[in-house]
Amino acid sequence: MKPAASTAAAVVLATAGGLLTAVVAPASAATTCNSPVYKRQFFANTTFSGTPKKTDCDSAISESWGTGAPATGLPTNNFGVRWTVTRDFGSGGPFAFTAAAQDGIRVYLDGVRKIDLWKNVSSTVTKTVNLTVPKGKHTLRIDYVNWTGSANVKFTYAPRTSATVDKVKPLTPLDPLVSYDTGTNVTKLSWTKNQEMDLAGYRVYRRLRGSTSWTKVGTTTATTLTNTPPATGADYYYEIRAYDKAGNESTGTADALVTSIVLQTPAGYTADVNDTGIWAELDWKPVAGAVKYKVERTDPAGAVKVWDVPGAHYIDETTDRTLSYKYRVAAVDGSGRVSAYTESATVSFAPGAPRELTATAGEGSATLQWTMRPQDGSYQGFRVYRSTSLPVQQTAAQLVSCTTTHTDLPDGSRRFSCGDFSAEEATTYHYAVVAVGTNQKVSDLSNTVTVTTLSSDKPPAPVTGLTATATEYGIELDWAENTEEDLYRYVLYRGVVLGEEGDGQVCSGSEWAWFNVTETAYRDVTLPDGQHRCYWVEARDKAGNTSKWAGAATVVAVDELDLTPSVATPEGSPLTVAARDEGAQGVHVSWNDESATSYDVYRWNPVTKEYDKLGSTPDRWFYDTTATRGTTHHYWTIAHYADGTQSLPGAAYVILEP
Repeated sequence: MKPAASTAAAVVLATAGGLLTAVVAPASAATTCNSPVYKRQFFANTTFSGTPKKTDCDSAISESWGTGAPATGLPTNNFGVRWTVTRDFGSGGPFAFTAAAQDGIRVYLDGVRKIDLWKNVSSTVTKTVNLTVPKGKHTLRIDYVNWTGSANVKFTYAPRTSATVDKVKPLTPLDPLVSYDTGTNVTKLSWTKNQEMDLAGYRVYRRLRGSTSWTKVGTTTATTLTNTPPATGADYYYEIRAYDKAGNESTGTADALVTSIVLQTPAGYTADVNDTGIWAELDWKPVAGAVKYKVERTDPAGAVKVWDVPGAHYIDETTDRTLSYKYRVAAVDGSGRVSAYTESATVSFAPGAPRELTATAGEGSATLQWTMRPQDGSYQGFRVYRSTSLPVQQTAAQLVSCTTTHTDLPDGSRRFSCGDFSAEEATTYHYAVVAVGTNQKVSDLSNTVTVTTLSSDKPPAPVTGLTATATEYGIELDWAENTEEDLYRYVLYRGVVLGEEGDGQVCSGSEWAWFNVTETAYRDVTLPDGQHRCYWVEARDKAGNTSKWAGAATVVAVDELDLTPSVATPEGSPLTVAARDEGAQGVHVSWNDESATSYDVYRWNPVTKEYDKLGSTPDRWFYDTTATRGTTHHYWTIAHYADGTQSLPGAAYVILEP
């Protein structure tokens, strides 16, 4: 509940940041309330008769007095309160009046009852009425009575601002003043604030004398605005219009004439990409009387940047080649007056040259790949050039028909690929690529790559020098390098030896690993458990030929070391144990059981032929920081339970490479 002000004090409305605040006048003043603050009167009856017991001001009707008296000297039941205010509704329009009360409330507009909830009730009753308020000043009166029980009352009124409901234009702004300063070429406009409750702001329009087309030159919520017309010596008219939250716009104020000063627009204006290919370069002829120039740039999103330039030339080094820009220029004299701007000129850039071009030889073909990054700009296609001599020149090289595909990379780049299938076998070609922009501008040439296409028949030579060495962590393999130019990869086969020694043993295996042409060694990390293994290596070229067509491969056989513990692990343990290499932290041994009170961890000792206890832990994991590298370790874990029993050991192993 808002406290009522003294009846001997006057409350006037002050505006601060759009909020209404009550200011208490001297106690000797009569009770007056400035619109839109209500005058509130308290009566000790429900007929509003006699002299009010108290009169004050109220900025809003929203009270909840409960079962108490609303003011000193009033009864707790059978009292009345009346609020009145006369205010300017501006252009009027659709409004919503909402009343809620316990007990009775009546709402009047200019003496005409609009809401009637006049009944002793035991709970709050609410009603909203939509109505049209005529323009101008009107008086609101709200009568509230409480007969018995709790007392509460609330009333609000607000414009309906939906564009489908509100079709009423705001009133034309009053008292427009327009002045023009010839020293600064600035027009200053001011006007009186409109009274519409749904006012959104004001728009200022300008038109050239003799034209019927208005241009909006400013929008504001204030009652002043400045504008700089083109300094061409022409006559311009200004007018001010109000607009509301529904988008309705008032008629304009009376046209106000302004004659602008004269400063010539820069002539001979040109704008294009400069020699860098990524900056914009602007040129124009000097203007007599100009001390500087304004260069204005607008990007595709509508963002505007303006630079002050001392001479008749400018290079914009802040451009992004992925965008196009509009530029225009105006002259500025010593008094700060600005000429009319030139017509806008659009500058767009060629895309960046394709990057990282590579070529891979095929049989009578070449596969090309290149990269385009986001900062390389917009492009719609590519041209691939092929030449049998250097340098690759667009005017002399052959244009290759090449359908491109692409892969999107994590950094936003794209890796393009296309195949030239019109090449001859065993022929050396030089390639370069250009990108074609969406604006049809062409990039610089990419780097040049040279490739010799393959012939379809000759297989690579068999791989030699293959050795296999058994270690405590697996098998180390090594072989001699094949130096043929078209070598594509090595393929390692792994298998087992079939047959008895002396009876024509064979190695039965399958592809195990692939290697690029720079790799001639491999570590086959496998559990050293005494198996008899065999290996061979095959060479393959870019045409798909394999060394197995050129002769038998060298096969090596090797017996793994056997590091299997001589003490067997009993079957039936409830523990599933795992061990993994965690580098500097050691070996992480873990298990799945959670019911034990503690766990013992053991590691096989190949010297003593026993499992050595490493430690105990209540956790489900253990770190072995003493395990040496370059060998294989076997572990046991035994669980101890609260009843004094223990589990059978669960086993695991880990291979630690050097």
